[in-house]
Amino acid sequence: MDELNSFVVVANRLPVDMTVHPDGSYSIEPSPGGLVTGLSPVLEQHRGCWVGWPGTVDVAPEPFRTDSGVLLHPVPLSAHDFEGFYEGFSNATLWPLFHDLIVPPTYNADWWTSYRQVNLKFAEAVSQVASVGATVWVQDYQLLLVPGILRQMRPDLKIGFFLHIPFPSPDLFRQLPWREEIVRGMLGADLLGFHLTQNAENFLTLAAQVAGTAGSHTGQPDELVIEGAVEVRGVGASVHTPDGRTVGVGAFPISIDTSVATGASSRRKREFRQELGDPDIVFLGVDRLDYTKGILQRLLAFEQLLESGALDPRRTVLLQVATPSRERIEHYRLSRSQVEEAVGRINGLYGRMGHPVVHYLHRSLPKSELQVLYGAADIMLVTPFKDGMNLVAKEYVAAHSEGDGALVLSEFAGAAAELTEAYLCNPFDLESIKRQMIAAAQDLRNNPESARSRMRANSRQVHEHDVNVWASSFLTCLEELDHQ
Repeated sequence: MDELNSFVVVANRLPVDMTVHPDGSYSIEPSPGGLVTGLSPVLEQHRGCWVGWPGTVDVAPEPFRTDSGVLLHPVPLSAHDFEGFYEGFSNATLWPLFHDLIVPPTYNADWWTSYRQVNLKFAEAVSQVASVGATVWVQDYQLLLVPGILRQMRPDLKIGFFLHIPFPSPDLFRQLPWREEIVRGMLGADLLGFHLTQNAENFLTLAAQVAGTAGSHTGQPDELVIEGAVEVRGVGASVHTPDGRTVGVGAFPISIDTSVATGASSRRKREFRQELGDPDIVFLGVDRLDYTKGILQRLLAFEQLLESGALDPRRTVLLQVATPSRERIEHYRLSRSQVEEAVGRINGLYGRMGHPVVHYLHRSLPKSELQVLYGAADIMLVTPFKDGMNLVAKEYVAAHSEGDGALVLSEFAGAAAELTEAYLCNPFDLESIKRQMIAAAQDLRNNPESARSRMRANSRQVHEHDVNVWASSFLTCLEELDHQ
């Protein structure tokens, strides 16, 4: 008999890393992130349950509790599931579509079948562990069908859904052959949350255009009436359905746990800069190695600034941390090849013996080491072509609450709507990136009070709207909708 829970989080991944050893045994380590931080207090308060994939194919542990009392309920996936559902439909169809077709999405019917089957598997797992009237919070683009399936299975549940990546314009989304099923799956929720007002408005427009034309297999209505406008941090619009349900739609910008983003000691930062050759300017990039992140463009901008003499290669370094990501997918392999070719070329042209001008790490770093990098870097480069939020930008800002440092930020990152005192750039325009890199460097050197004022304003924004505000505001709105 499965243990029943009044609060359930369902996400593609469990908040653990599972390693299978050659003898068939396995070990499990916690992998805390922003989502884990935001939801852990709620899960602990309710002794709640987290449903997700453990990260390994064809093997999964039995449900178990963490030290803080949270129940982890693994959903096993086969290698076929992983290829079709995760590498295929989630990351070669939905990911590029939701990121404005930076690369062309692939529309594959077999992948769609896998995606539906795996979403059903997740929904069945939730149904087994959720008590009567439980609150279920579904996370992100891998599980867009879960709310609709759960609505059919368990109409007693309160269901929230949050999308952690951008939601595209309706014109782009309508390319998707299975657009009606996806929209109706999302509309199984009582509350739909997005990072930005524009994302929520895109969904509302799309729902009005396509949701009424789908079949009724998800249990959703044949027609929809859209009313209202969307406001930040609250439910400002809703979809009223003929069957009497109201689906709230709102913008809830996610943030970080500022209590752990305190930066490193002054001594450790000095030591780190000495390891880099004690340069005048340290630029930093920290990203998954993903084609949406604009890593190559910032390298090219850096190269051109060195070539023109605007930056001195003897007194400047760029440190790029590129975490491995989805390396079996062709576009990701190509991105890595292009980035590493650029790193080699720049170092060959401008580096010195024992002193590369670009320091490149293609691996994950623990949070403690990242805090050292954040604290030691003069200028953070966050230049994605498109990003739902980008918490790295907020982590860097939180590590500079004294006002030192500068942030060069893409205007197409969700964080740009909140970190308005960053040096905003157009990542599609190398000249724009270069201008803002130089502006940040010149302000730090020649106009430090202006730079400090800008960073302090961004820091206040991050500290006043942390991850706890995000989680509590969403769940409060979900509770209020239930009582309307």
